[in-house]
Amino acid sequence: MAEMTTLESLLEMGFGRNRAEKAVANTGNQGIEQAMDWLVEHENDPDIDEPYVPPVGNVLGGEADGEPSTDEPTAGDAGEAIGEGADMCGDDSDASKQPMTEEEKREQVKRLEELMRLKQAERRERERAEEVEREKQRRRQGQELQQIRQKIQDDEMKKLADQRRREKMEDKMARQRVKDKIARDREERAQKFGGGAPSSTATATQPTPPSPSSPPGQGPPPTKKEYDESRIQVRLLDGSTINTVFKAQEPLAAVRVYVQVNGNTPEGQDFTLLSPYPRHVYTELDMEKPLKELGLVPSAVLVVAKKGDGSAL
Repeated sequence: MAEMTTLESLLEMGFGRNRAEKAVANTGNQGIEQAMDWLVEHENDPDIDEPYVPPVGNVLGGEADGEPSTDEPTAGDAGEAIGEGADMCGDDSDASKQPMTEEEKREQVKRLEELMRLKQAERRERERAEEVEREKQRRRQGQELQQIRQKIQDDEMKKLADQRRREKMEDKMARQRVKDKIARDREERAQKFGGGAPSSTATATQPTPPSPSSPPGQGPPPTKKEYDESRIQVRLLDGSTINTVFKAQEPLAAVRVYVQVNGNTPEGQDFTLLSPYPRHVYTELDMEKPLKELGLVPSAVLVVAKKGDGSAL
């Protein structure tokens, strides 16, 4: 029983002649499996159905370079470029082979089609595996990017916290220096004016005698205390509250930034701040004013409201 050539087998399976000839030529006529592998890999090429043009000087089965012999076909022969036509009808020995019956051809085509389906299924499975791997890679990159963003945010928060601690420490040291200076001033006044008890005559001439309960060295009545910090409580959109302490000279914008970072407000949500009692909605101009100027010292309660929403309370 004569076997069909690779080119005949591909044509029997329904492949176009151009595709079949290209598969045979590009695989060096190494067999039907190599040809089908090539067709599976290149079935989506834009020029797959264009006529096959053999390379200049290519003689399949002949001399690679140099002058063609008189006994062998030349590169201009189209059947020899494919390499299959010459094998089918060029040999006298092939004429003696018995041709395949229709049933044998159908059996061989059936086997080849089954082989083709297996190869296509393998290719689809390989493509699915590659797609799954690409999706995993994309997710890994997304997770790495999220981790980088989270680290940047954590570093910024840590930096802000460190700055706030330094400012508090500096304020504490400044207050201590003021207290020490006041204590030294009182001690100096006590040493200067409290050396001896005043005589009765001197006491009688005093227009405003000091109170007996007043300790020696007591200065003038204390003035209203100046606060340099403000404790702010902020009520958020979901009803929860956050508390923190700001310097009295910090602008109201610092409170808004703190709410943006710690208030769980939706990203991109624009909001404003207002005082409930007495009711006052703070504008963009107010954001640049110090807390002390806005009357938010030594403590205040603020409410977060959506931009343009007057029904927050």
